[in-house]
Amino acid sequence: MESFNMLLHGFETALSFWNLLYCLIGVTVGMLVGVLPGLGPTTATAILLPISFGMEPVSAIIMLAGIYYGAMYGGTITSVLINTPGEAASVITCLDGHPLAKQGRAGAALGIAGIGSFIGGTISIIGLVLIGPPVAEYALKFGPPEFFGLMVLGMIMVIGLMGKSLIRGLVAAVIGLVLAMIGMDPMTGTVRLTFGQDQLMDGLDFVMIAMGLFGLSEILSGLENQEKAQKIPKVKGVLPKREEWKPSLKSIGRGSLLGFLMGLIPGTNSVIPAILSYSLEKKLAKDPSRFGKGAIEGVAGPETANNSYCGGALIPLFTLGLPSSPTIAVLLGAFIMHGLTPGPTLFVKNPDIVWAIIASMFIGNLLLLIMNLPLAGIWAKIALVPAKLLFPIILIISIIGSYSVKNSLWDVAAMFVFGIVGYVFKKVDIPLAPIVLTFVLGELMENSLLQSLALFEGHFMGFFTRPLSATLLVLSAMILIASFVAGLMKKKDGLSADVEM
Repeated sequence: MESFNMLLHGFETALSFWNLLYCLIGVTVGMLVGVLPGLGPTTATAILLPISFGMEPVSAIIMLAGIYYGAMYGGTITSVLINTPGEAASVITCLDGHPLAKQGRAGAALGIAGIGSFIGGTISIIGLVLIGPPVAEYALKFGPPEFFGLMVLGMIMVIGLMGKSLIRGLVAAVIGLVLAMIGMDPMTGTVRLTFGQDQLMDGLDFVMIAMGLFGLSEILSGLENQEKAQKIPKVKGVLPKREEWKPSLKSIGRGSLLGFLMGLIPGTNSVIPAILSYSLEKKLAKDPSRFGKGAIEGVAGPETANNSYCGGALIPLFTLGLPSSPTIAVLLGAFIMHGLTPGPTLFVKNPDIVWAIIASMFIGNLLLLIMNLPLAGIWAKIALVPAKLLFPIILIISIIGSYSVKNSLWDVAAMFVFGIVGYVFKKVDIPLAPIVLTFVLGELMENSLLQSLALFEGHFMGFFTRPLSATLLVLSAMILIASFVAGLMKKKDGLSADVEM
């Protein structure tokens, strides 16, 4: 009942004129980003971080969160109409969404995707309302050792699940930790890794790293993969046939639950629940052969799952301070920049802000449903904007944004350096997510470790005298070993295949 009262108070804040406007801006930009192939919510959130500096914290997070879940809607449109996923999670939608468009049923595909996205997103936010406060209350009992174990687990999950190679993931994580150590030691004030540069005394700015790694590197990669203009099919009849409603609603129900549960696991991303949902729907279907040829359940399930994932993924962020994806890591950085600390104390110290953000997500989902169905054809045309026009605009925004942080050209140069590094890392398949994650968590993790060692009088084995921290660290080790073994088996299978050829 208390959560319900706090949510009503959150709606009061979220429905103010400026917060409504920022919510609309966020979801509109999210839709735009989802529609434009090559861009994604992580890139857009990183690029727009500097714009949020002069805003109230609640308005800033409402806008940035709107970009996050809005992109999931936008990616559907181009997947269905021109077989080009604007967002990674929408790749699965192409399998049945585009065949439906070829059959003249683009409207039905987009309609069920929009309805499923709305239902899945709303259910996951309800789950956040119900589960978030109890989890945060329990997490308040955590001490430094438990927080250290939790952060290690989150990092290992990201490293093990988000990269093609465990070794590359570990390399990326170490790079992030090294970057986090630049500047003054938070405990002793000792200057570290500045190499005599006064600009590094306060450490690296998260905005520069995020904008460079995700924004500029995406521009450089996108210039290599420019697509030719395609013909957009007409959108008409946005509702499925009568006999399709029952299987579609069942798919939406399963996708909602699956996406929400996957969002609770650090290290997953919205692609995983979409793939699992598609596989589940195909397995449960009476005629699996329809999938890949225009099965409407193949659109309803995955689209619901990737939107439901968004609400679930915010629970570890709000309650434990753990980002479960690159975009959530950028949101975590935004929280910290605005003086907020995601974690157990967020619901206690900043209840007005956190409940306003949750309320805004209900509003944002409704806005997206209204924007998605009647305007799908217009959004799809935006996807055909030439890269030679789009990328210079993004580059200019990135330069202005990086300069505006401290009015320093040094920051602009740093952004370009990280952009080149991000581009090179993409070429050699080094994942960028662990870099951002470990950089954001680096200082918090270091403080937890030092406080724990002080508590244990310098003995690391003290972590294993406390049940929860011991469990988290052992689980982390098991996941790391399992990921390593899986990588070896995959490599072995690849070599065996080469020998047979």
